[in-house]
Amino acid sequence: MDTKDLLKKVRKIEIKTRKLSDHIFGGEYHSTFKGKGMTFSEVRQYQIGDDVRAIDWNVTARYNEPYIKVFEEEREQTLMLMVDVSGSKFFGTNNIFKNEYVTEIAATLSFSANKNNDKIGLILFTDIIELYIPPKKGKTHILRIIRELLEFKPVSKKTDIHFAFKFLSNIQKNKSIVFIISDFISSDYFKSLKISSSKHDITGIRIFDKSEESIPNLGLIQVIDSETGNVSTINTGSSKVRSSYKKQYLSNVKIFENNFKRSGAGVINCGTEDSYVKKLLGYFKNRS
Repeated sequence: MDTKDLLKKVRKIEIKTRKLSDHIFGGEYHSTFKGKGMTFSEVRQYQIGDDVRAIDWNVTARYNEPYIKVFEEEREQTLMLMVDVSGSKFFGTNNIFKNEYVTEIAATLSFSANKNNDKIGLILFTDIIELYIPPKKGKTHILRIIRELLEFKPVSKKTDIHFAFKFLSNIQKNKSIVFIISDFISSDYFKSLKISSSKHDITGIRIFDKSEESIPNLGLIQVIDSETGNVSTINTGSSKVRSSYKKQYLSNVKIFENNFKRSGAGVINCGTEDSYVKKLLGYFKNRS
């Protein structure tokens, strides 16, 4: 993709996702991910109906009339986006590749966070950490994230979610809102996920294409593993082969859901044919 085409695509995604975050997700994001706590703001005179537990007795004694402490939500937080950029992200059949779909989701979340004055960071991972962008605020920062998601070329094609969570724990000491976006074919990450979710507010977004759910009867075909590059011949005419594939696929989905739910983390299943707007909105409303 040349620079002109890239900038055009970035601009298109910016316009679409900023509009969504301004009109739909801003308020939902705020109510779903509340601030770290309440911080003291000021004192004011007591009014009928105020909670007597909020009375500041020192100020009340000084002025000989009741005053209460006023607190406000400590709003600023950090949104960390963890995105799997392994080989399988380029697969897609519905006029959109997974990486473009993922970019729109990440951009919508980023602009929603930015609207609430939160910092946004990015981790791109395979079986290594391909890129880390420390959390910052602002439109320019988000546009960089969008460009990286669209154009980044990873060194590896494999996936190691366990390693990605270990990296998160090392670099993000304070509690953060974390969205990890992947197809979650990997299954050996429960322990590191549980450790991370005890500290952070984590949601897993599983991205998939409908055509991945089953294989059609096409006879003998050659298939390439997008992560390992291995080529193999399978007989799709065999009902046992098709059944075995479906069983393994459903098993991976179940492992993903169980891992996250057992860890107290959120779960979103999002097909590239689905409206991610409805998926995110439904998730936010269910949590708030």
